[in-house]
Parts: sequence; structure tokens; C-alpha cells
Amino acid sequence: MSSTYGDWLKQQREAAELTQQQLAERAIMTRSHIAHIEAGRRVPSKEDARRLDAALGTGNVLSTFLPQSDMAVADYFESVRVLEQQAVMIREFAPAFFPGIAQTERYARAVLGAAFPPVSKEACDKRVVTRLERAKILDDPVTPVVWLLLDEAVLRRPVGSEEVMAEQIMHIVRLAESGRVRAHVMPFSTGHYPLMSSMLTLMWFEDQPPLAYGEGDRMGKLHDSPTVVRELQSRYDLALSDALPLKESLALLRAIAKEYGHDD
Repeated sequence: MSSTYGDWLKQQREAAELTQQQLAERAIMTRSHIAHIEAGRRVPSKEDARRLDAALGTGNVLSTFLPQSDMAVADYFESVRVLEQQAVMIREFAPAFFPGIAQTERYARAVLGAAFPPVSKEACDKRVVTRLERAKILDDPVTPVVWLLLDEAVLRRPVGSEEVMAEQIMHIVRLAESGRVRAHVMPFSTGHYPLMSSMLTLMWFEDQPPLAYGEGDRMGKLHDSPTVVRELQSRYDLALSDALPLKESLALLRAIAKEYGHDD
């Protein structure tokens, strides 16, 4: 993002004679998060901005002039996109498609290009770029910690060509074998399980309580109620206990990629 917002925040902090650590304590955030915002590496959430305004006595300036994103995402997902960049742990459950942060370019294009009503090539290109930008959180070798729980249907239902599917599946295999993510498959043999009705993202942070996000067709809901978040975390844990272990999951992923034509 532009550093203008971060520069102004830094000016206000220094005018108040506060260090980044002191501001972080007042705003109930971490010093590193303050540093990222000031350097223009992160966009603060609305709650971040509200707390910063309160800590610095800047009225609602930081809340009002939050940088506008040029990312092509649905309105209901925008706040989640920002939070996704700030999370230190993300756990994804995918019942139909590979999670956005783990999609290859060709798989993302196949999914986004099949939108209805149809979209122009330019609009599709912008959405693909946005999805790949989201995936850059995996460029960091450590943070966030990412777990993927994939229903077997995600692997079996072809999206795009067989080559696209093989490439996507092997992308997950390489991420898991490198230790960057943990990937577990929920096999068809499990039958029905409580989590399977919709996709779920669980996020943990350094400086705020965990959140959960669920999404269906053209709708999404961000949950911040501690009771609801704990319930969804428990459902995830229960489902994970029925999923294949990591080694067996990777073996199945490799086998299905081979069925799609991947040649080791």
C-alpha cells in the first residue's frame, strides 16, 4: 500500500512523543504490527484504526482515511483479506475448491473464469492477480502457520484440465513436503461430518482474539463472537481427527495427481 498513511501515523506518534512499543501498548497491538503499518507493508483493519485513533487522540482520522484497496474481491470478503495478511495462524477447510491462498495461477483462472454471470477477460485477470497476491503470504518461510483440510471432493472434481488439476495438487504436495503447510485429506469413506456444509477459515493473531470466516454462494460471514469461534474451532478439530494423517494424505494427493497425468 502507499506509505502516505503510514507516514502520517508515524508523524502523529512522534508528535505524541511515543515509541512504537508505547503506542502498541496503548492501542492493544504489537510493536511489529505498528512498524508494518508505518512502513506501508500492511493495511490496518477498521478495528486497528479505531484503536490507533483513540490512543493518539486523532478523532476518527485514521479510521476515515484507511487506504482503499484496489484488490478485486467481493465486498463481504474485503475485511477478511486484510485480516488474512495479519494472521499468525490460518486453518482452512475446503469442501469444493482448493483454498484461495494455495491456488496456482491456472487453477485460479479456471475457477474465476467460470463465474456466472460471465465476466470480461480484464475482470477475470484482475481477480486472478488479486488471488495470487493473497497467496504471497506463503512466501514467508515461517508466518503464518497454515493448515489445509481438504475434502476428497476437492481433489476428484476436475477444474480446468487434467493438467491444471495435476499441477494444483502437486503444488499442495510441495508446500506440505517443504514444511510450509500441513495438508490433510478428508476421505469419502468418512461419510457425513459436521464441518462439510461450507468452507471455513480460522485465524489467530498476535494482538487480537481469534476469528472465524465462513462462506457460501455469494455470501460470507466473519465471526468474532468467542462462543461461535470456539464452536467452529471444535468442529474443525473434530473433523481433523477423522482426516488422513499427513503422510497418508500426501500419498493420496500424489496418487490422484498421477491419475490426472502427473509423471514423477
